[in-house]
Amino acid sequence: MNHFLDIHKTDQSALRGIIDQARAMKDARKGCPRGTPDADQPLAGHMVALIFEKPSTRTRVSFDVGVRQMGGQTMVLSGTDMQLGHGETIADTARVLSRYVDLIMIRTFDEAVLTEMAEYADVPVINGLTDRTHPCQIMADVLTFEEHRGPIKGKKVVWSGDGNNVCSSFLHAAGQFGFDLTFTGPAQLDPEAEFVGFARNKGSRVTIERDPVNAVEGADLVVTDTWVSMHDSQSSKERRHNLLRGYQVNEELMSHAKPDALFMHCLPAHREDEATSAVMDGPHSVIFDEAENRLHAQKAIMRWCLDK
Repeated sequence: MNHFLDIHKTDQSALRGIIDQARAMKDARKGCPRGTPDADQPLAGHMVALIFEKPSTRTRVSFDVGVRQMGGQTMVLSGTDMQLGHGETIADTARVLSRYVDLIMIRTFDEAVLTEMAEYADVPVINGLTDRTHPCQIMADVLTFEEHRGPIKGKKVVWSGDGNNVCSSFLHAAGQFGFDLTFTGPAQLDPEAEFVGFARNKGSRVTIERDPVNAVEGADLVVTDTWVSMHDSQSSKERRHNLLRGYQVNEELMSHAKPDALFMHCLPAHREDEATSAVMDGPHSVIFDEAENRLHAQKAIMRWCLDK
């Protein structure tokens, strides 16, 4: 069964096929209103469960629209709707949902919820986000880079800030797609050693550089993410701001990257914190192309999961 749980758990040829499929599907829709069905309807007659333990804008809308464009139907469920893992075990929920739907996307906190869902489901499961990884986002990011600059293989990507779940999936992608990644941020927020090791074992150069100016020298792509979560306490937010203030992506920092370097942020953003509006709205930024490409990448992921 084709679960899409993480980039490092998916075959390299399958990942490349998903990116190529996403780009072809996007090209085929040029000029079409958003509500226009795709020319082919690979999800016709299919029901997709979209489970959200964590709130979402881009994930919810992009998956919902993508399923509809491909002819399927969605059932959107929150954690409170389901009492996931509380009123019923994850395993039993997976078994029950498998009798009703053809595909499950889950956005959750604990990675163990995702893996247990996949273990017991009889239908494919997609990781919409966990506290450790965010693979759908990075597939969209790879698609976005290649639209603008060609193959990402051999390029230098710089991550500035917190070595969080999005950074983790970027490390997985570095190993699978063959690009190098430099992390610049405070030691307290370094990415997980396991994920750094994965990329290095695949032959990617992974560098930890505390000086952000040195880090972005020669960068083809500079990426950051929000410094705080909506669930962080006020004291935690203040601590993280103090740690990360020196890693803000601003015009001065971008001036040290390649002249044609791209800037990405998966959104939502706290403008003037992790990145300035001058960068987010400036000539290097592709953040809204990146947001749109969640739709196209996830459509291709769903097709792959269902062998469509």
